[in-house]
Amino acid sequence: MTFAEEIPSVRVRAPGKINVYLEVGALQGDGYHELATAFQAVSLYEDVVATPAEGFSLSVTGDVDLDGVPTDERNLALRAAMLLADAAGYEGGVHLDVHKQVPVAGGMGGGSADAAAALLACDALWDTRLTGPELHRLAARLGADVPFALKGGTAVGTGRGDVLNPALARGRFDWVLVTSDEGVSTPKVYGELDAHRERHKVDIGPVVQRPSVDVEVLHALRAGDAAMLAAALRNDLQVATLRLRPDLAAVLEHGEASGALAGIVSGSGPTLAFLCASSEHALELRTELEAVDFAAQHVHGPVPGARIIS
Repeated sequence: MTFAEEIPSVRVRAPGKINVYLEVGALQGDGYHELATAFQAVSLYEDVVATPAEGFSLSVTGDVDLDGVPTDERNLALRAAMLLADAAGYEGGVHLDVHKQVPVAGGMGGGSADAAAALLACDALWDTRLTGPELHRLAARLGADVPFALKGGTAVGTGRGDVLNPALARGRFDWVLVTSDEGVSTPKVYGELDAHRERHKVDIGPVVQRPSVDVEVLHALRAGDAAMLAAALRNDLQVATLRLRPDLAAVLEHGEASGALAGIVSGSGPTLAFLCASSEHALELRTELEAVDFAAQHVHGPVPGARIIS
């Protein structure tokens, strides 16, 4: 295959996510953890436009703070394009224009959504015609959240979060997100979780090697019952994130006191997700949080994964 000139560009949109359940297993010898998580894709999107080019380059714009977003080969979207070119034997390049709405280093998988969008956009631009399973395998090489950003909807992830099984979810779930200008390093959060478990191992007891998603979460998703899901929310990383960012605890308390069914740290944070009973309730909560100067927005899920939009 050679430099693609016949297609001017391809635009793909991919969603951010909320981990409505995240159980983290014990630290493994390779430095990783087994995970069991339930993902929900939500209506906060990343757009990636792929345009033919001789080499590989990337530009980034967005509605969020872009400090710390690399535009070289450290960027996951650019790595995705290069990985696909290598796998497909494509000899040209691509320029990627990334427009971000998902908070950077916010625990919502924005970088993973970029990578998923880049894979799909370049596959279409270069006419590589990879199958869904082939794209999934490439996505899994880029990170645990990338395969889910391809699929979207609601899914259970195991292993390192990249072994996905669809989860039946009825209806719509409304969330209010509170974002933060200061991101949190995911490796630091996992390190703090391991340290917390070591400090409190007498009280906590042995940490499971093979975590699993609580059946009550699956029942709540299947029933489309927000109150039932609120009672089953879990994020093992939350204790570590709050230790690194103790200011977030007061925001969680305020949101729940203002009527949220429940609040949870999204992934490794620092974005906080408040589950609401309805879209009207979510709008009321967003107004209440904005009144005390929290950066809040209303989203809903589940939504589809990465899709070509033009």
